[in-house]
Amino acid sequence: MRDRLFASVFRPVLLAVVAAMMALLGGCGDDEPVIRVDLNRRDKLVAPQKQEAITYAYLPQYSHTVSFQRHRALLQYLRETTGLPLRQIFPDTFDEHIKMVERGEIDISYSNPFVYIKLAKAGATAFARILEPSGKPDFQGQIICRKDNPTIKSIEECRGKRWIAVDPRSAGGYLFPLGLFYDHGIYLKDFEEVEFAPGPGGKQEKVVLGVHAGAYDVGTIRKGTLDVVAEKVHLDDIRVLAETRSYPGWVYAARKGLDPAVVEAIAQAMFALNREGGQACIHASQILDSAGIRGIIPAVDADYDPVRELANKLGLD
Repeated sequence: MRDRLFASVFRPVLLAVVAAMMALLGGCGDDEPVIRVDLNRRDKLVAPQKQEAITYAYLPQYSHTVSFQRHRALLQYLRETTGLPLRQIFPDTFDEHIKMVERGEIDISYSNPFVYIKLAKAGATAFARILEPSGKPDFQGQIICRKDNPTIKSIEECRGKRWIAVDPRSAGGYLFPLGLFYDHGIYLKDFEEVEFAPGPGGKQEKVVLGVHAGAYDVGTIRKGTLDVVAEKVHLDDIRVLAETRSYPGWVYAARKGLDPAVVEAIAQAMFALNREGGQACIHASQILDSAGIRGIIPAVDADYDPVRELANKLGLD
């Protein structure tokens, strides 16, 4: 019974398979040409090599989103102009940025001058510096407080208060103001507490928000930060208590060992961004405005000697 059931179900299937095979074999008649394959002649297939990216990093002064938005157009311009495969990466902290340059993981560093003098000790070389929106190649720090704080009307009244700064290696957001406090006879021990903005990136904004919320009495930021955070806080609530002297501005540095031809190509493309005249200059202005800078000019290591002098005064290594 089971054999008859097997035959009735599967015999049609077997016949169909046999018929298909016969049809295929029928196509291989004697009149078909024979194609001989010489297996001794072989072409070597080589997988395409992915071109290694040149990494570019903005010291995490602001959030990663702001860093990306500010430098996206500049990076695209540099790629198109130089033909180099530049890729922006995003360290979470100032210390991580420094270590990545030291390890050769960041090729082109865009950093503040205090971080640069640290990188220079590891062999990095300054090749360009920015012009601030003011048109000057230097910048300042600011000390801020709430406008309605009745206990702070002058720098001297910061003594005994709660201070929030950007980062121990922040120039405008900590070290420049620290030098100003020193000039007024106020030292770290004279504050009730000194805190640094928490978390990765966005530290300048966090200082302003901390002061605005009343969590801290005074904060220190780089000049220009208030414009960046204008949509997040009511700036009418903030008072700029004092500004520091000017110091050399943010700098582009190449890591130790980076091909000089690569550095030269990037530098020349940066210097070619010209705001004056013509349609190309309109494009240049858009790129620079997005980055929050006026222009890019040549730099050498000696430009940052005033920062080294301040570091010595503050007892920094």
